[in-house]
Amino acid sequence: MSPMVPISMFGWIPVVFCLFALLPSRKAVVWSYMLAWLFLPMAGYHLPGLPDYTKTSAATFGVLLGAAVFDAQRLLSFRPRLWDVPILTYCAAPFFSSITNGLGAYDGASATLEHMVYWGLPYFVGRVYLNDFEGLREVAVAVFYGGLLYVPLCLYEIRMSPQLHIMVYGFHQHSFAQTIRMGGWRPTVFMQHGLMVGMWMTTASLIGVWLWVSGAMRRVWGFPISWVVLVLLATTVLCKSLGSLGLLVIGLGVLFATKWFRTSLFIWCIFLVPVAYVVVQMTYQWDGEPAVSLIAKYVDPDRAQSLQHRLEKEVVFVNHALERPLFGWGGWGRMKPVDPESLGRKKIKLLGVDGLWYQSLGTNGLLGLISMDTMMLLPVFIFASRYKGKYWLNRALAPAAACAMVVALFMWDSLLNAMINPMYLLASGALLGVVLTWRRSARRVVAGGRVPQRRRYGVAGRGRGAGRRRVPVGV
Repeated sequence: MSPMVPISMFGWIPVVFCLFALLPSRKAVVWSYMLAWLFLPMAGYHLPGLPDYTKTSAATFGVLLGAAVFDAQRLLSFRPRLWDVPILTYCAAPFFSSITNGLGAYDGASATLEHMVYWGLPYFVGRVYLNDFEGLREVAVAVFYGGLLYVPLCLYEIRMSPQLHIMVYGFHQHSFAQTIRMGGWRPTVFMQHGLMVGMWMTTASLIGVWLWVSGAMRRVWGFPISWVVLVLLATTVLCKSLGSLGLLVIGLGVLFATKWFRTSLFIWCIFLVPVAYVVVQMTYQWDGEPAVSLIAKYVDPDRAQSLQHRLEKEVVFVNHALERPLFGWGGWGRMKPVDPESLGRKKIKLLGVDGLWYQSLGTNGLLGLISMDTMMLLPVFIFASRYKGKYWLNRALAPAAACAMVVALFMWDSLLNAMINPMYLLASGALLGVVLTWRRSARRVVAGGRVPQRRRYGVAGRGRGAGRRRVPVGV
């Protein structure tokens, strides 16, 4: 391990302080999280009594300390609302899991603190700092620029193989064998896995296209945004992550279908699919045979085999999780079932975890799964009900709409992968803040365009003699 690991990890908090000193608070928050996620190493330090010190916790601690020093009034302005119950429940779920599994209150408190650092605090920061359309625009633009920053790094690793992490930090962050795809290389850069890089580039590309088509952004670093987006899309394809590319096609398909048909139907479908999939898997345990056959026939037999293996493993995980349905098995890997292929052998193996949803179900039961899905998707549902699909390409609303779509696609990705990214939590918390203040936020002028207002009718004039003409009086 290179000396750059401790230098970068423990030196990040001073960097965050510099960002708060040089930039407006909102920009400092967003860029602190994003740059940490993009460039800090995939390493962790064990801290007694505290969650491991990783790139996510480094960014979170840095942001909270920076905000406390430079903008304490904003932090103290937070007022809990009923809509915050899902995130609070999700953070508290590990405590109930530990108690019901006999692991003790100390284990439960430790697991709860870990959930707060990795889930609750990024969500809280988005809720407090980015809770209007300007804040969501900061998130969308930062993710777009983050994708552009990764373009040369991805192209280097596509050509030379994933070497940047070992060159800078002295070790590979994952199995090197999983970087070989389709006769070439799949970049990992400074993230955990090539799948995570692929999802990041997909997210940035989707936001870039949305900003371009809506007119919310016209030039990037002096170049027309169309040229820049095409380069970003090409790099995303070269990352060779088929699942992420599929999500990109779905997201863009919904974007253009909404534009052409001027209906919210496609948006509602994309939000409801993750919930429907979880219900079907828990009830009927779908084996995915039609999807596996189509992928084997038209895409790649190896990818079809990988999907089939994931779905078979998913069934085993769900059956094991439903043995303790309400609060799950708790921590310490207790939610992992025995690998059926290892039965009868001298050494029994446990199955590795892929999907975030059944990891949550197995660890914290239905309490954890329902609260996780609710905290991520409820703000998106409310946002879509407040602002109809025909307005999603309005240039003032487009960045916020892009963030809503990104959160929904993250939940799609979480059906098969467990690639948590704090930027999605920031976006979800910000969306909740927007929908809680939508009457005020909807009146603001953002990026040169006015957010479309819902029409509420009142009576024109004053007094009993006034006419009964119905006129719009606000959102």
